[in-house]
Amino acid sequence: MKKLLSTAMLAGTVLLSANAFAADLTVGVSWSNFQEERWKTDEAAIKAALEAAGADYISADAQSNPSKQLSDIESLIARGADALIVLAQDSASIGPAVGLALNEGIPVVGYDRLIEDPNAYYITFNNKEVGRLQAEAVFAAQPKGNYVFIKGAPTDPNANILHEGQLEILQDAIDSGDIKVVGEAYTDSWQPAIAQRNMEQFLTAADNKVDAVVASNDGTAGGVVAALSAQGMQGIPVSGQDGDHAALNRVALGTQTVSVWKDARLLGKRAAEIAVELAKGTKLDDVEGTEDWQSPNGVTMKSYFLDPVAITQDKLDLVIDAGWVSKDVVCQGVTNSKVAACN
Repeated sequence: MKKLLSTAMLAGTVLLSANAFAADLTVGVSWSNFQEERWKTDEAAIKAALEAAGADYISADAQSNPSKQLSDIESLIARGADALIVLAQDSASIGPAVGLALNEGIPVVGYDRLIEDPNAYYITFNNKEVGRLQAEAVFAAQPKGNYVFIKGAPTDPNANILHEGQLEILQDAIDSGDIKVVGEAYTDSWQPAIAQRNMEQFLTAADNKVDAVVASNDGTAGGVVAALSAQGMQGIPVSGQDGDHAALNRVALGTQTVSVWKDARLLGKRAAEIAVELAKGTKLDDVEGTEDWQSPNGVTMKSYFLDPVAITQDKLDLVIDAGWVSKDVVCQGVTNSKVAACN
């Protein structure tokens, strides 16, 4: 026969349970969209890190809609998020929702896209270096001729930071006349279809006399390569970033010159760890690896930067050996025996 718990024992058990419950943390993640391959990789890394820390994961997908993202963040707060990781669809319009969270004492980590609020944390890769690496690879392959710049979303500050890095490498050649810019456009929402349409228009205007394309990510690079392929021009230098599997295959095939790899597994893991630290009361300044960084508008941000790696055809073994992508995926359709990673 079971013994009845004494009142004191029962009270102690209830108190212990309450304390255990209070120790649990919930981190909410607001995604801009899942249209690009890489965000699923980021999400898996975040989930794994939160699980290791004993924290719960909740999320919402804004589906490329800035207004929906505002309501998503309100919903994540209502669902009990103790910290937020936000991949902003529109870095300007996200401000009120971020302010709401911060006013309620909920720390916010701006994830890979800048949110210009000095009270939010910012974690990303060194995006100016990404732009430099993109331009270096394209310039090495094509140091003269007609260039097109396919930039990122106009609502994403990273688009301009990337372009600044690109111009650090290419501006002298532009000023000397070795490079002529025959097209330059932002890409709304980083949509590959929009990048393809813009590229098609530039090809028409230039009578197909385009020698190189500096595209700011792998999605836009895919749109560019589709436009070039339709004109039988695949193989001219094209840049990208993110290490998307399809892009790495294009690098192996020779239709894309470089994908600047930002190991999203490292970014997601560190963002989750930082979110947990902040939720437990750690100050922004006290997060290990934090540095002060001036945003394009002069806002001092507490930031954490990871280093990117340029993946060209001769460096494909790096992503394969790291388990980022399988050799079969990278080498699909490759017949060139000079691609060492595919031999």
